Amino acid sequence: MANALPRRRFIQGSVIAATLTAAAACSKGSGGSGGSGGSAALEGTGPITWVQGKDNSGGKVQARIDEWNAANPDEKVTLIELSAEADQQRQSFVNNAQTKSDAYDVISVDNVWVAEFAANQWIVELPKDELHYDDVIDSVYDTGLYMDRLYGMPFATDSSIMFYRKDFLAEAGITEVPTDWDGIKAAIDAVRKLPGHESIGGFGGQFAKYEGLTCCASEFVNTFGGSYYDSENNVSINTPEAIEGLQFLMDAFKDGYIPQQALEWKEEDGRNAFESGNLLFYRQWPYQYANNVEALGTDKFGVAALPSLDGHTFVPTLGGHNCGISAYSKNKATALKFIKWWTSPESEKYALDTQTLAPINASLYEDSEMLAKFPYLPTLRESLDSAVGRPKAVAYGDVTAAIQDAFYPAIQQQKTAKEAIEGLESALKALA
Repeated sequence: MANALPRRRFIQGSVIAATLTAAAACSKGSGGSGGSGGSAALEGTGPITWVQGKDNSGGKVQARIDEWNAANPDEKVTLIELSAEADQQRQSFVNNAQTKSDAYDVISVDNVWVAEFAANQWIVELPKDELHYDDVIDSVYDTGLYMDRLYGMPFATDSSIMFYRKDFLAEAGITEVPTDWDGIKAAIDAVRKLPGHESIGGFGGQFAKYEGLTCCASEFVNTFGGSYYDSENNVSINTPEAIEGLQFLMDAFKDGYIPQQALEWKEEDGRNAFESGNLLFYRQWPYQYANNVEALGTDKFGVAALPSLDGHTFVPTLGGHNCGISAYSKNKATALKFIKWWTSPESEKYALDTQTLAPINASLYEDSEMLAKFPYLPTLRESLDSAVGRPKAVAYGDVTAAIQDAFYPAIQQQKTAKEAIEGLESALKALA
């Protein structure tokens, strides 16, 4: 499998390490005043906020918080919803930290932000001994670590899977879900021969110029054996394998199997196209399952593993979100108490059952009750086990921007794959 680890400079730069160590040594104040960052004492009780991206579950998040509030009337939690877009969520968190505001207490941290937020002392260190139990998937728990310290406790993991329109495949006489790209193309061609489906989108994903592009394009590069960094943490993107993977993606756009509209799609755009009957296959995160059940019913769609590409087993991108405590929270003790509850096995089962969020607990992927309700869970677990993370970089904002700047013109057919990869190599080396 492709190695996607970033340069050690991004993770353990000596200047950052020294700064963080000094901050930890000085952080002996009351967590009530905020501003100390790094390892501020987890003190202070009272009302807090839980801050996350837009809730697409129809109120299920608030309903769970209502349970907490009923049991903890003196430590009530207020839900704050941010944009549905990861880039805008990150900017809101950065703005809050840079102004040293206590408006945010517990925040939903994308796993690729953990290193950046910890190194900048925007979130505080969490007690490992209080936030780990045997059932948590090790690779998921590790996403919350920075310099072997816990700064983000996972509450939902993520890996991509393929949603497909079962009803349209049946209309075309296709009884088995394609498992390779040739099968995907053949199915798209067959459905497009049906009256009313002549212009249906084929295979969709999130290819707008934002974080979704990094996730989706990286899957093609990783699947063909490319990687951004090698085992010695040197930039390694400029290889025949990476060029071949990007070219494969470019050809899928050029040949019309990935619709041009996907160049502007984020998660919900593609979901809307899928549910409205304008897309046959959709590369997406598992949260969509609950939305599809409500919009389509289980007879019209299904879930499968993403297809192999030219004989290469598909390599998904590892996603997920972790709970972090803002360095400027006045009530860090309550924040920690809430995180323990929010990431408990009971809460994980609730999130899976009501929102189809991928749980951090291994046992839930084998739970008979959950398997009866969500038969795709084994497929999701296999995707998680084979997934590769994005570069875990302190300078991740710069890294992902470089990836997007290189790949977006390429999938628009404005530069060759070789030119895009060479440009990315130069950009990543400039960040080293």
